[in-house]
Amino acid sequence: MRRLFPVTDETAAPAGADREWGLDELAEAYAYPVDVAGPGPWLRANMVSTLDGAAQHEGRSQPISCAADMRIFGTLRGLADVVIVGAETVRQEGYRPARARDDFAARRAAAGQGPAPAIAVVSASLDLDFSLPLFTSPLLPTLVLTGAAAAPDRIAAAEKAGARVVIAGDGAGVDPARAVRALAGLGLYRLLTEGGPRLLGQLVAAGVLDELCLTVSPMLTAGDAQRIAGGPSVAVPSRFELTSLLEEAGFLFSRYRRP
Repeated sequence: MRRLFPVTDETAAPAGADREWGLDELAEAYAYPVDVAGPGPWLRANMVSTLDGAAQHEGRSQPISCAADMRIFGTLRGLADVVIVGAETVRQEGYRPARARDDFAARRAAAGQGPAPAIAVVSASLDLDFSLPLFTSPLLPTLVLTGAAAAPDRIAAAEKAGARVVIAGDGAGVDPARAVRALAGLGLYRLLTEGGPRLLGQLVAAGVLDELCLTVSPMLTAGDAQRIAGGPSVAVPSRFELTSLLEEAGFLFSRYRRP
């Protein structure tokens, strides 16, 4: 396991100052498996939780986040081929298209990636506002993952807005394993999901999650906020292994992988 705590030698920050992790360090620490296309797609999740288990405050994750968490958020996007997100999270968090970032341009070019990851929205109902920039002006067409029973008029509305509809289920909903295979079939192997909790719970229950990047926020919220994963439970708890741990400003940034 890589223990990436602040160092205390001459390379450390001055006494009393926080160690700030740079983008190059983060890109190395969070790199995908080298030959990710060889063994198949690699699905990681990026979530944040308070000390008492809340994944949100008043419906949004931003209040429990921090500057370092947002740097890691941007790093994980900068390394991914596609970002998978649930429709409710798109609505609550006001999702916009992923943008190209100069900091990751060379890495993405070397990996044969486009300038920014595509966004893939998981939705059974397709109850989405297709006039938003996420659908009308992304660098890469936004993908909409849905089931075969989705309403034809909503599919037509998505396609008219410029989205690419991908059928990944026989009924109204999306089958997680089929969605992962469908994205890999489009050449998208470095998969990142940012939730929300319902979607992450479905991915966990389906056994398709390879890695969890979890920010532990040093905050307490109480209340009835969701955990990072909800929905169906697994028959036997899945054991993951801790592979790295960073700290900045009291926040812990952990990375767990399937054994």
